[in-house]
Amino acid sequence: MKMKKGDKVIVITGKQKGEKGTITKVLGESNRVVVEGIAKAKVHQKARRSTESGSIIERERSVHTSNVMLVDPKSGSRTRVGKKKVGEKWQRFAKKSGQEL
Repeated sequence: MKMKKGDKVIVITGKQKGEKGTITKVLGESNRVVVEGIAKAKVHQKARRSTESGSIIERERSVHTSNVMLVDPKSGSRTRVGKKKVGEKWQRFAKKSGQEL
């Protein structure tokens, strides 16, 4: 998977198309990511003790990686990711501008 925690992404399909956010969690086995502010769902939370009351909270759900693309640091538009070897390490770069990610 070419996406990492902390990357800025843009949603390319679905109800929230065009919105940008930051990846907060990567679920590698299922090819999904959790993006800050995207795909919120209301979840009913049961009361833990008899003195508490139940509540409805908003939680961020995961999005499949095919529905998001990385944001180009130079132009702010979506871009594909490439890899090149710099010395001993591999470096990710934006295909549109050539800048490192």
